[in-house]
Amino acid sequence: MQDSFKRQINYLRIAITDRCNLRCRYCMPATGVPLKGHQDILRLEEITTLARVAAGTGISRIRLTGGEPLVRKNVVSLVRQVAAIPGIAEVSMTTNGIFLGGLALALKEAGLKRVNISLDSLKKDRYRYITRCGNLAGVWQGIRAALTVGLTPVKLNVVITRGFNDDEILDFARLAVAEPLHIRFIELMPIGTAAESGAGYVAAAEIKNRISQEYPLEPVADLVTNGPAVNFRVAGGRGSVGFISAMSNHFCSRCNRLRLTADGKLRPCLYWDGELDIKGPLRAGATEAELAALFARAVSIKPAEHHMENGWRQPRAMSQIGG
Repeated sequence: MQDSFKRQINYLRIAITDRCNLRCRYCMPATGVPLKGHQDILRLEEITTLARVAAGTGISRIRLTGGEPLVRKNVVSLVRQVAAIPGIAEVSMTTNGIFLGGLALALKEAGLKRVNISLDSLKKDRYRYITRCGNLAGVWQGIRAALTVGLTPVKLNVVITRGFNDDEILDFARLAVAEPLHIRFIELMPIGTAAESGAGYVAAAEIKNRISQEYPLEPVADLVTNGPAVNFRVAGGRGSVGFISAMSNHFCSRCNRLRLTADGKLRPCLYWDGELDIKGPLRAGATEAELAALFARAVSIKPAEHHMENGWRQPRAMSQIGG
């Protein structure tokens, strides 16, 4: 599918749950967000149906998100069903990694290709502080399991916040030297609780400059990715570093994605508050052609760019959209 700005839309992010086992400070309040009822969330077979319809419109890559996708029951079965859809070239997942250690092999055998793991600190106490309840050792078990079974390339998503974890930038870079891990430094976006907290923004250019003073960086184009990161090989290292400059250098002109929320809304843009209900028509008996028309409609109204610099002006938290 091609949108009105000539962008090829071939990537769908599906939030399979609004629930999460962590309470990251920049993502949601300590009490969590109001959860949808069981009937409000797409059933697994409905997700599979919509993925099949999406494939028929030109979507070839699907990423499963949440909330935390691994808290969803029968997630392995869902991966197997989606991976088997003709036209779907890749199923990937973004996870906090806590439950990945025990599920990595089953997910790989079901057809999951690779994982992105959210990890904002390599320090045990700091990680627990930012997540309010997370166990860093559990995340490392998940990372090791992903590498062992071949859910590669394994990417670590790191949101850098001034005065909190910007002193770990080089620690993460060293990790990319020592391990076959791909570190993606992400600019803090003024979304949800992050917008309210006044947390410190650090531009991707500053992060890159700090790393390049310690390690030569070589542009890399062969890293499997569907996203906006600009990637560099750390000279002499086993992994890479990438920079996602959502605020300082909009990548909207390269955006290739739609989002499907856990409660069945199609979103053409992370920031934009426009949504199309697809769960309602699905449950009302809409044909696959009618559902495909909704995907096409979502593509047709995709905006040229986000305006996050103006702040977050909608009721959904990041965890309710799927990131």
